[in-house]
Amino acid sequence: MRGYVPGEQPQDDGWTKLNTNENPYPPSPKVVEAIQAAATGRLNIYPDATATEFREAAAELFGVTPDWILAGNGSDENLTILIRSFCDPGSQIVYPYPSYVLYESLAAIQGCSVSRLLLRADLSWDSSEAAELSEAARLVFVPNPNSPTGNLWSADELQQLLPRDGILVLDEAYADFADSPHSGELLREERFAQRMVVTRTFSKSYSLAGIRFGFSVADPELTGGMHKVRDSYNCDAVATAAATAAIRDQDWMLANRRKVLATRVRLATALAELGFNVTPSQANFIWCQHPSGRHQQIYEALKERKILVRFMQFAGVRAESGLDDGLRITVGTDEQTDLLLAALTTIMPEQT
Repeated sequence: MRGYVPGEQPQDDGWTKLNTNENPYPPSPKVVEAIQAAATGRLNIYPDATATEFREAAAELFGVTPDWILAGNGSDENLTILIRSFCDPGSQIVYPYPSYVLYESLAAIQGCSVSRLLLRADLSWDSSEAAELSEAARLVFVPNPNSPTGNLWSADELQQLLPRDGILVLDEAYADFADSPHSGELLREERFAQRMVVTRTFSKSYSLAGIRFGFSVADPELTGGMHKVRDSYNCDAVATAAATAAIRDQDWMLANRRKVLATRVRLATALAELGFNVTPSQANFIWCQHPSGRHQQIYEALKERKILVRFMQFAGVRAESGLDDGLRITVGTDEQTDLLLAALTTIMPEQT
């Protein structure tokens, strides 16, 4: 199998890092206090195996009871748990493409087959193809908002992907940056009830990429089955304390969100003025393409200046979609954005 290749993580100083969609702003001070308290607490014993206090806080936010919530070591673990829970070797997994290719690596580990639902140039899919592929799928993964394109699919579009006897998984890593950030209502709609699982992460909107924590939200019958296959102590005491404090401080997260969204507008406008084709984003990053097609050269020229963005290539896309490659740029601080734009102003005449 081919393993998933994460974005570059340079360990030396001096980089403007806009390649892996971290939040450029620090987490809530209450998170730091919670980590300090946990670090001086009972680290010699196992943590709460089901992260009870966190599940209570997350359940309150989503308007459900705690038995809807399953905590994970980053939302990637929740994705792994989903495949363990619902797929046997040979089961079918479907996901829109291009999007988060980790799904293919996780499927390979479980011995599952994968079908790509190819996106069109306007980031829609063919409804008849969607129905055919999802009909027999055990899991359909949909990042919403999508990465790398940043678009958001509607509830009616998502309904087209409901499997007959499987589960629709909404991977909402970037949902807090969208216009409609909460999917709790969808989970209780009759058409999605007991047929959908939502996954969330603390790596993006809560500024906790360095603390591996995520969670899923689903009907208690589904969540109960998923609990059976998770590792017994999958979330450590420090990470659980940090996540609990973070999710309880919504005011801090929302203040950071407002700053990110304001900079996102400025960045998108400036990139368009530099000649890029910019896809409207509902996430904390922007997907852009230049008519020259010299995306790799632009990425390398930025890297020479210690500015990292994500150059992404996708094989097997629709020929007419134009989604074969491009640049995904994280929305950073205004200062980081200024550095990026100043560099691009110099670079672009060289590349066109």
